Amino acid sequence: MKKIILSLIALAATGFATAQDLPSNPEPGKCYVRCTTPDVYENEEVTLEATPAYKKLQVVPAKYETVTERVLVKEASKKLRVIPATYKTETRTYIKKQAGSTISITPATFGKSTETVEVKPAYAQWEMSSVPPAECTSSNPDDCRYWCYKGYPAEFTTVSVTTLANDASFERTPVPEQTATYTVRVIDEPARVEEIEVPAEYANITKTVLSADATTTEEIVPSTSKSVSREKLVSKGGLTVWSEVDCKLVEYNGLAINWNLGSATLTAADKAEIDAKLLTTLNQTPGSKVEVASHTDSRGSKSSNQALSERRAQAVANYLISKGINASRIVANGYGETRLKNRCADGVSCTEREHRANRRTEFRLINN
Repeated sequence: MKKIILSLIALAATGFATAQDLPSNPEPGKCYVRCTTPDVYENEEVTLEATPAYKKLQVVPAKYETVTERVLVKEASKKLRVIPATYKTETRTYIKKQAGSTISITPATFGKSTETVEVKPAYAQWEMSSVPPAECTSSNPDDCRYWCYKGYPAEFTTVSVTTLANDASFERTPVPEQTATYTVRVIDEPARVEEIEVPAEYANITKTVLSADATTTEEIVPSTSKSVSREKLVSKGGLTVWSEVDCKLVEYNGLAINWNLGSATLTAADKAEIDAKLLTTLNQTPGSKVEVASHTDSRGSKSSNQALSERRAQAVANYLISKGINASRIVANGYGETRLKNRCADGVSCTEREHRANRRTEFRLINN
């Protein structure tokens, strides 16, 4: 069935190889991968400065000599002598009590009197007669009554009052001032200061002075060099070409790597297996690209299995890089427990041999 499919692909490729960027003249039953032509390098020797030239300095110590010098140890000054003041006694008069006066007061005197006060003024008002006249012939007595405008006199009362006979007065009597004396000590001759000269004092000292300062001498140490071999790019690769490969290589091929439990470290036997199968394949198909796929069994958590498979795939990739394979040609994928080859999923009881079948590392060629 596989050969039939490949034959159909080859026949169809003739019509649209250019549009699909496929091989132009494929043969039935053949497999091809798209490869990148490698960069071409050559070795050259480069001279590097291993150690730079530098100056080496030596110190010439300073020179000193001893000298004696007369120095001032106490400056000249002046000493002051105070002659105190002399005093004399004087008598002075002062006003002990100032002049003033005394005042004598005569109180006010009063008398008795009366005063008439109007308590109600005179007034008048209309008044009706109380008894009708005898000659009234009306059946209603009020028809015969009359009105009179009657006046009333004012009303008075007498009040006792006190009158001022003589108002209060005063009389001022002068009081003469009083004087007294006191004694005071006044300066007869003021105090004065006499200046006495105090001479300066000197002493001899010994000191060390610089006669020649410290200097340096200079010696030039030459630089050293060394040669390093490096690769120089002669021609840049990158041109995509199609290369015929064994059809088995485009499908997953197993690597007999016995990973220790929980480990992503390659043993010497593992590296020999990679050299024999994977490294040889890459060297025989220059510019091809490979996928390294690593898987685990279902034991353990999914996250830890995923991380473990990624570390194992990367360990194979790192080994290939150490053997000179460019990192751009390697795709390292870890699939954890997502691609089991048998029934041994979580919760299923399996033998160690069945679990080992899932715990594998594979490779296949892929298009670049």
